[in-house]
Amino acid sequence: MNTVDLFSLATNGVNASSKLLQTTSNNIANVNTQGYVRERTEVLDSASYGVKIGSTERVLNTFAQNQLRRDITSVAELRAFSDNASFIDDLLASEANSISKGVSEFFAAIQTSADDPTNLASREQVLSKSESLYQRMRTLSDYMVEKEEELNLEFTTLANRANSLISNIGELNESIIVAYANNNKDEPTALLNERDRAINELSEIVAINVSDMNNQNGAVKINLISGESLVLENGDFNLVQLSSGADVANKEIQLSTQFNSSIKSDTNIPISEADLGGTLGGLYRYRNEVLGPTMRDVGQLSIAFADAFNSQNKLGMDLDGQLGQNIFAIPTFEGKAYEGTVGTFAVTAQLTEGKGAELTDADYKIEVTAVAAGLPSAIDITFLNPDGTPKKDGSGNDIIFSSYAVTPPGFTELPGGIEIDFSGSTPYAVGNEFLIQPTKTVASEIELETNRPEDLAFASPIRAGADSTNLGSANITNTTVTNTIVGAGSDRSAFDGAGAIDTAAPAQIVFTSADTFNVLDGTGTTIATVTGAPNLDNLLAQAKGSGTWPGAFSGLSDYPGYDFSLDGVPKAGDSFSIGYNTDGFNDNNNALKLAELQNKNLVQVSSEATNTPRTFQDAYASMVGRIGEESAMASVSLTSAEAMKVQSENWFESVSGVSLDEEAANLIKYQQSYAAAARILTTAQELFNTILQSAR
Repeated sequence: MNTVDLFSLATNGVNASSKLLQTTSNNIANVNTQGYVRERTEVLDSASYGVKIGSTERVLNTFAQNQLRRDITSVAELRAFSDNASFIDDLLASEANSISKGVSEFFAAIQTSADDPTNLASREQVLSKSESLYQRMRTLSDYMVEKEEELNLEFTTLANRANSLISNIGELNESIIVAYANNNKDEPTALLNERDRAINELSEIVAINVSDMNNQNGAVKINLISGESLVLENGDFNLVQLSSGADVANKEIQLSTQFNSSIKSDTNIPISEADLGGTLGGLYRYRNEVLGPTMRDVGQLSIAFADAFNSQNKLGMDLDGQLGQNIFAIPTFEGKAYEGTVGTFAVTAQLTEGKGAELTDADYKIEVTAVAAGLPSAIDITFLNPDGTPKKDGSGNDIIFSSYAVTPPGFTELPGGIEIDFSGSTPYAVGNEFLIQPTKTVASEIELETNRPEDLAFASPIRAGADSTNLGSANITNTTVTNTIVGAGSDRSAFDGAGAIDTAAPAQIVFTSADTFNVLDGTGTTIATVTGAPNLDNLLAQAKGSGTWPGAFSGLSDYPGYDFSLDGVPKAGDSFSIGYNTDGFNDNNNALKLAELQNKNLVQVSSEATNTPRTFQDAYASMVGRIGEESAMASVSLTSAEAMKVQSENWFESVSGVSLDEEAANLIKYQQSYAAAARILTTAQELFNTILQSAR
């Protein structure tokens, strides 16, 4: 071996050891750097003498990296859902906000007042408890409206951050391609680490798939798990952005392409919220499965209660001797136009009085399918979930009412307990679409319509009595009132609204035998005769079916609006009269009817009208139980996902993390190899000098 060869051998050894020391030092220096991947420098046998420096690259297990990203996405989604669902769960579970407790206190006040229906103090307590109940409902509704606003701000923040990361990853792709082109020996590790950090942060926001680009060295393309591209192979990228449909408070996610090219046109691409994953997916799932349904459940409960109480109160007589009126004011619902429906329209919906038990938690999509004289004559009605998807019936079919006839101007009753009116200065056209949300925020808007305790109609407006000369054993057992509408329409009752009933209305029943009786009006004229009565229940209803009921009454839907039943055996000549309950203020018949509402099934918890409604407490308990169950399941799933993430992190760190013990051992080894190579270099120099001196 000559001295030149020895010199080259030593020089290569020094350079290789120096590079190994540099790589080791870099690993040690970055031991606490987040997202840093351990580097390794390869040394190779020289083709001639000694060693040569190979490439410096990151020590990375792609499978471990991908698994870690999937677990990051899973934990982020479950944490976003669980944390927010627990807020709603805690709110509903709080005794201070419990609607069930408010309902119980309200009906307890009704029961107390029924014991002394003329006592103003107990009536005041009923109004106080009703205000307290609706304050609980308003508190829940207002809180959830605020949460929806906060959620939309969070959507915007996350979308902006995702946009920034997508743009940053695209720029890093370009820088990495250039770096590989300039130096195909060493990886641009700093750029790769920075890109991985950006990708990991993006995977926390949405679920993504990462793959290498085939024709560009070092670059990656990123897709949502549903397939839409975020970073494209040609270097362009899509931007995540938010949009709104008919409900501006209901933010939707979509992609907006950014080609910056005259060849390709930019476009907006809708994204399925169910496939988003990550924090965005968790928040959308929380909105669609917890927040949105709960807002509507509380609204539905508030309407059902107010309508039931109003309806029953209107069937009674108040402390002023007048027919009862509404106690709660239920607002109307304004229709919102979908995108593409342009014009000045006024689409108004309202609850059909007395139909609160038919109202569901569904939103309504109204599409005009036929127009006459500029106004809709037929519409399609689709029941919607909070996320805008159609509700399903028991067979899995969309709940749609096609070509439903409407007759504007004026309100037309729709399925589900609401009615709709179309107006506005712009003529309607086929294809116009509107969104109606009867229950979303209505709990924040229902108010007491009166503060007068006298307006509580605790008495029945009808009084029935037996003639004192009756010889039979028949006694009046029950009087019922089903209609108190005053007016001239087909739905009118016999009440005149002035403290009396029409003189033409049934006012007396006279038996001619045990099972035969005549119905007389207020003038004593016989208006109907019943023979062979099967029993003594609802005598006026039997008269309606006798075939002798006056033709003037037969076209009325519920006339006279009252009835009564007997118990015992009447004799010929026995007479029973029925009339307005003038001065009957100690009567508590209607107060008892109001108290009975507590145990009646008045809340329709399904969009299928055939399903049995539930009581107020049952409906509320069902809602609380559902939210509690979802919150508990999310918490368990989050704990499991966090454990899996820890395992993935350990797996990834075992391969790509920096071990100070290992690097310290390498440092000593490379220091020794450096010193040995340097000693060879010194020896070679000394030999060379000795040879030169010998030649002199």
